[in-house]
Amino acid sequence: MKRLLFIISLLVMLPLSGYTQEIKSEKEILQNIDSYIEKVRLDWQIPGMGVAIIKDDSVIFTKGYGVKDMNKPEDKVDENTLFQIGSVSKSFTAAVLAQLVDEGLLKWEDTVKNILPDFKMYDPWVSEHLQVKDLTSHRTGLGGQVCTYIPNLGYDRDDVYQMLALLKPAYIFRGEYQYNNITFIPAAKIIETLTGKSWEDNIQERIFDKLGMNASTFNGEGFAAADNAALPYEFLSKNGKMVVNPLYGEEQALWWLTVIGPAGSICCTPTDLIKWAQFHLNMGKVGDEQIISEKNMRYLHKGVTITSQYDNATTLYGHCWFIEQTKKGRIYFHTGTTWGMTTLCMYIPENKLGMTIQVNSEAPASPRYAIMRRLIDLYLGLPDKDYNADYLEDWYSSATDKAARDSTAEASKVIVPAPAPKALVGKYGKDNLFGDAWITLEKGKLYIKVGRQGWKHELKHISDTKYNFRSDGTGFDITFKLDDKGKKAASFEIDFGEGEDFGPWTRVSK
Repeated sequence: MKRLLFIISLLVMLPLSGYTQEIKSEKEILQNIDSYIEKVRLDWQIPGMGVAIIKDDSVIFTKGYGVKDMNKPEDKVDENTLFQIGSVSKSFTAAVLAQLVDEGLLKWEDTVKNILPDFKMYDPWVSEHLQVKDLTSHRTGLGGQVCTYIPNLGYDRDDVYQMLALLKPAYIFRGEYQYNNITFIPAAKIIETLTGKSWEDNIQERIFDKLGMNASTFNGEGFAAADNAALPYEFLSKNGKMVVNPLYGEEQALWWLTVIGPAGSICCTPTDLIKWAQFHLNMGKVGDEQIISEKNMRYLHKGVTITSQYDNATTLYGHCWFIEQTKKGRIYFHTGTTWGMTTLCMYIPENKLGMTIQVNSEAPASPRYAIMRRLIDLYLGLPDKDYNADYLEDWYSSATDKAARDSTAEASKVIVPAPAPKALVGKYGKDNLFGDAWITLEKGKLYIKVGRQGWKHELKHISDTKYNFRSDGTGFDITFKLDDKGKKAASFEIDFGEGEDFGPWTRVSK
């Protein structure tokens, strides 16, 4: 009877899928995906990867690929190597909010202002009506990624929290999905206000300890202190080719990692991160303990806004999970990117299948998606498809186009000489939030000191009164405006990277 029911189920599934099924054993599937992962890694010049797979509530595969540091070929990635997981961290913050709802300390419909009286958005009406659920679904009216790079100048979470009031909305409140990080700072403040504990302590006690994620940590300090951590690598397109470079010191942006905290600072090993996928497959249960109610797990997994829609797929965003619906099933996933690291965490409830992919390179999402989609096909009994070949072809085509544009731009570049360096030297004031800035001249080089941490960075001339400096792994353009006589700079503005307009710093002294 069981065999008959199995055959009937296959016959029912075939018309829905439109594919001819070829059922492989689990051993064959894992051998297939194992070799495919290594091929993808080599194709994208990825130094190291950690991959884990769960099926039917059992972790069936955990493995490291490549190396933590390309200069140390003997230092291999293993299942206990630590990676930054970037925006997958958002789902941890949302999970703690769900626990507080379970405990009766919070409602998803509570207004943020009611919990945080000092909370302000640019629009006073939005300040009064924005709800907790809006913070975790990217529909506050803020433009995509605004303020993402502010922390790299040395500002902290409280600074960014206050800057929310200065950000003009990019669209009507709840009118559109626009992905950003900074709304998770007020989300963390809500957690801290209601519990009397830091966001970090809540993540540790409510999630890491409960799930047995014993090697996981957070923030720049936690990552820097780890013994078995992968080295981050940037990934660039230059002259139509892939370029991979290690990131050291300030270029790792560990201050940014700490400030962005509740939106992107968690660090996990493959052994630990797969437990997060398992937790969601088990609808908030660990062993016999229901950590989050099924009701609130379903709330977290419920789509809120459509992010994309095509003939063969519709993708929604819930509370820190993308939900892709195709004829292959419903896939829950989230990616993550930090300076030199990328992640993918996915699970499919219908198939009781989950996977995590961690990479110590800023390679695009394509290699992660290729591996994910290959695994899904294998478990559905579908023919092998080399998704990676298509993604690579697209990347090289785009890289070739970019190289042509770069060449044209370089050929047409006209560099206007810089003003006399002494014309820029002086103290510049802004306000109490952004603080003062100083331009100094030392041994013939110009420097800027700006931000709460008092960091000093060299200015590199671009053209005319436009310069660039790097801070915490990010480049910022700065443009000076000369006074009416053209003899001295009267002010300067910094390009924060996402269209923010915070106005100028104005000269207050020589």
